[in-house]
Amino acid sequence: MAIATINPTTGKLIKTFEPLTGEAIAHKLDLAQTTFEQYRHTSFEQRAIWLNAAADLLLAEKERFGQLLTLEMGKPIKAAIAEVEKSAWVCRYYAEQGAGQLADVAIETDASHSWIKYQPLGIVLAVMPWNFPFWQVFRFAAPALMAGNVGVLKHASNVPQSALAIEEILLRAGVPEGAFQSLLIGADQVTDILADGRVKAATLTGSEPAGASLASAAGKLLKKTVLELGGSDPFVVMESADLEAAVAMAVTARMINNGQSCIAAKRFIVQEAIADAFMQKLVEKYAALKVGDPMNPETEIGPLATPAILKELEAQVEAAIQQGGKVLIGGDRSALIQAHPDLQSGHFYPPTILVDIKIDAAIAQEEFFGPVALVFRVPDLGAAIQLANNTPFGLAASAWTTVELERDRLISEIEAGSVFINGMVKSDPRLPFGGVKRSGYGRELGTAGIHEFVNVKTVWVK
Repeated sequence: MAIATINPTTGKLIKTFEPLTGEAIAHKLDLAQTTFEQYRHTSFEQRAIWLNAAADLLLAEKERFGQLLTLEMGKPIKAAIAEVEKSAWVCRYYAEQGAGQLADVAIETDASHSWIKYQPLGIVLAVMPWNFPFWQVFRFAAPALMAGNVGVLKHASNVPQSALAIEEILLRAGVPEGAFQSLLIGADQVTDILADGRVKAATLTGSEPAGASLASAAGKLLKKTVLELGGSDPFVVMESADLEAAVAMAVTARMINNGQSCIAAKRFIVQEAIADAFMQKLVEKYAALKVGDPMNPETEIGPLATPAILKELEAQVEAAIQQGGKVLIGGDRSALIQAHPDLQSGHFYPPTILVDIKIDAAIAQEEFFGPVALVFRVPDLGAAIQLANNTPFGLAASAWTTVELERDRLISEIEAGSVFINGMVKSDPRLPFGGVKRSGYGRELGTAGIHEFVNVKTVWVK
C-alpha cells in the first residue's frame, strides 16, 4: 500500500511519501537508542513538563489538527477536534499521575528493606491504525514517555501527515529529539524493526491478522507485546431500560467515527417485549442522520476511510441478506448517491440496519466496520448474555437495565474487557482499556497501561 494522503471525501490524492530506506531506519533506531540512554535518567518532573507542553499545543491548535484528521480519514470535523482535545487529556493525565503510578512500592518481607521498582525498557515499537490517528498514538506515547521509554511509530499508510504532526508536536513541546519518531514505512518493514535487539517491546492496535502477525514475530524473539484488536461489541437493551435514552445512545454508539471504531456498538440485542418499539425509534433516528462533507460542522456521517473498507462493508451487507437478513433502512449506496450526487466520488455508505440474521450465521460472527447495525431479538436476560458472548471477540459491551439483578449478571457474565451499564462504551485515560478472546491482550491507559512497558523489578536488601 502506498504511503499517501487520499481525501476519502473526494477520492483525490493529496500527497505521497516515499517509505524510509533500510539505512534511514537504522539511523533512526541509532538515534532512539542514544536518546534513551539519556532520556531514561530524566526526572518525572521534567517529563511532566514536556507532556503538559504537548497538551497545550494540542489545545491551542486543535482546529488545524482536527482538519488534518478529517482530510486524511474522513471523520466529522467536530469529532476530529474532540479527538485532539482527548489526546491533550491523556498527556495531562500522565503528567499528573505518572510519577505516583511509577513510584517505588515498599513490601514487607524477611529483608531489611524490599520494594518494587519500575524502570523503563527502552525502544517500544507502536503499530497504530488510521481510525483515531491522534488518540491511538497519544494513548501509547504519553505513558511510554512518562515511564522513560522512547517510541518509534509505524502509523497506518493512509495517515502519514498525522504521523508526522504528532512527532512535530512532541518536539515542539521539548521532548528530546529521538524520544519519539514517526517512521513512514510499509507493513513489510515492521518485522525487521522488531527484530532489532534494541527494540524491547511492541504494541499494536488494528486487525486480527495484523495482531497475529506481530505477536508471532515477537513471540519468536521473546519480546513483550500489547494488542488491541477488533470487536463486535454487544449493546444489550432489557425491558426495564429507559428506552428513549437507550435508543438515543444506540445511534451515537454505532455511528461514532462513521461507524469505524473497535468499541462502537455493533450488535444490538433487545428483549422481545420492547424490540418493535426500539427498532421503530432507531429507524427514525437513522433516517434523520446527515450524511455529507465531514468538514461541514452539521455533518454527522462522513465517508469511510478507504475504497477497500467500503467494498468490504458492501460485501458484508450483501452476505447478510443472502444469509437471511433483512434491511430496515439503508443498505443501498446507489440510492444514497442518487439522492446526493455530490457524494459520488467519496467513500460514502448509508446508515443501515439489518434484522432477522440468524445468530449462527457466519456473517453474525464478523465485525462490521462502518455505519451498519445488526439487531437481534431475545426472550430474556439469559439469552441476551448468551448471544452477547456468541462471538470470537471480547472488547467491550454496553448494557441497559434498571434492575439490579440484571445489572449484576451482565457485569459478571459478559465476556469483555469492559462493561458499561446505561452508558456508551468509551476509553478514558483513568481506566484500563483492552480486550479478551480475539480482541487482544494487555491493557492501555490507567495505571495498568503505564505498567505494561516497564521492568517491574523486585529489590531485596539485608
